[in-house]
Amino acid sequence: MLLLLLLQVLASCLWLGHSEVVTSFESSCPQFFFRETPPNEALEPENPAWICQRYKNQYYFATLYDRDRRIPVYSAYLYQPGPGKRPRTWLVEPQLMGPTYPKTMEREWTLLNYFNVSLEQLSKSQAMLQDYKNLTGLNRGHLNPSGHHPDSSSRTATFTLTNIVPQDEKLNGGAWNNYEQQTMTRRTQGCNTTYVIVGAVPGNNYIAKGRVNKPSHIWSSACCEVDTNHRKAWAVIAENDKNKVQLLTLGELEDVLTQIYGRDQVSLFHSSCPRE
Repeated sequence: MLLLLLLQVLASCLWLGHSEVVTSFESSCPQFFFRETPPNEALEPENPAWICQRYKNQYYFATLYDRDRRIPVYSAYLYQPGPGKRPRTWLVEPQLMGPTYPKTMEREWTLLNYFNVSLEQLSKSQAMLQDYKNLTGLNRGHLNPSGHHPDSSSRTATFTLTNIVPQDEKLNGGAWNNYEQQTMTRRTQGCNTTYVIVGAVPGNNYIAKGRVNKPSHIWSSACCEVDTNHRKAWAVIAENDKNKVQLLTLGELEDVLTQIYGRDQVSLFHSSCPRE
């Protein structure tokens, strides 16, 4: 009986450590980063939230979220594309309101009707569906795209508004889509595991009456393990008002982001990922 009680206490302690909004990726969901090394602090916003993106009691990717601008700074995931339908349900992150709320992403409707949450309370913590209504020339752009995941649950997990930015509709459906679907397929040939980090650079413009930032640039980077001794890396960046994607080395992207942000040198992956 005592042993059972001790096991229950231990289990509850472990559960408490697996919350959705966490204090660091190194301790909570490091598996989405090459050699368990997230990007350095050079991209961190003033009011960050580290989210281990949890759906149906499982982590699927990691997102650094900018609470003030209500957009993700980046999302990190493993590239595992598979066939399947595009989800339709949009989700939000309850724990951005506080640690007492559910640890798994939920629909707005569920929070409003079952958890005694008000629209005002939810809207203070993050972007909402209403923010993305009646857009002109923009649409909901995934950082971590659903098509890079192998099954229904992993694809649905990408449909959280904490993984979405206002993206130029021509770019999203054109050159960026081409990179996600075609260039990534070619570049990952021969890769055993491909770690991906996709990000958005905050811009000077906003949608939804100043609530949600429109990024100036969208970027993506990948580190591929061919085998234990060989790796390759690549990156792209796009201005968020042009239908054009620029292919770069990982080192070139880190230098470009360092220049744009104007802080310390940006490092996106562990040093053993090739920069050239």
